[in-house]
Amino acid sequence: METTFDFEKPIADLQTQIEKVRQVADKTKVDMSATIRELEEKLAETTVEVYKNMTGWQKVQMSRHPDRPQTFDYVDLICDEFVELHGDRTVKDDKAIIGGFASIGGQSVMVIGHQKGKNTKERQYRNFGMANPEGYRKALRLMKMAEKFNKPVVTLIDTMGAYPGLEAEERGQGEAIARNLLEMSVLKVPVICIVIGEGASGGALGIGIGDRVYMMENTWYSVISPESCSSILWRSWDHKERAAEALKLTGNDMLANGLIDGIIPEPLGGAHQNPEEAANNLKTQILNDLAILQVKDPDILVSQRIDKFSKMGVVHE
Repeated sequence: METTFDFEKPIADLQTQIEKVRQVADKTKVDMSATIRELEEKLAETTVEVYKNMTGWQKVQMSRHPDRPQTFDYVDLICDEFVELHGDRTVKDDKAIIGGFASIGGQSVMVIGHQKGKNTKERQYRNFGMANPEGYRKALRLMKMAEKFNKPVVTLIDTMGAYPGLEAEERGQGEAIARNLLEMSVLKVPVICIVIGEGASGGALGIGIGDRVYMMENTWYSVISPESCSSILWRSWDHKERAAEALKLTGNDMLANGLIDGIIPEPLGGAHQNPEEAANNLKTQILNDLAILQVKDPDILVSQRIDKFSKMGVVHE
């Protein structure tokens, strides 16, 4: 195992020990199967303990794992067909948000999601998954197209936030996101939103209004990242772990506060350990919800969606 994060070091240490014992056994021809078995049992216990008791900050780290599946990975794994559509018909085609018609288990849907990129060149091309206004306007164009053809919308959220550059603000970043919030609230087709990685600020919320909102197990969803929160409150990134706990940004926190509808489980160790299993869990959840949502009257669908979000943050004493 290539250790990416400090909290995974106990697992990597045990894996190294097992490998060394095997090498010694091969070299000396001594039966060390009992030792190996004991270490493997300890490895299994340690792995469960490490990944089942992760802090908020550790989940933030996991959501940023370089090998974590992104939107295109899930499209390849769960879609029978996918036709990508481009452009907002006003400025350009924003590469940070991708979308198009797809077939999932025989169901035609519009899939829209953030794409960060896997290597340096691709990340620059995708602007690290940080969309400009034209990205959100492209997403809205595709949602309205889905509504026109009576097809459900599935959004996959994974962004550090909307692009904060001067040119983005000049082209109306805030207005583009706000317009999406308004229009998604009244779309007359089912909308399912899933946080598959990072869910930061308005950049995530811009494609995050739906009948069902889910988070995958090792993701986060918040108005601000732990680092930015720490820099504002303590003038330093040194308190990012404390900020992550205070923000209540994990799936369990969000579910307890009634802000999401559920948590989609991941393989032990994160989605990158077994992308096929993670994708299958995602696909199952999508198909289950589509079966429920597609039989509802469009007006009831919209009314329930508006009521759902209107109740968030309301306290009754």
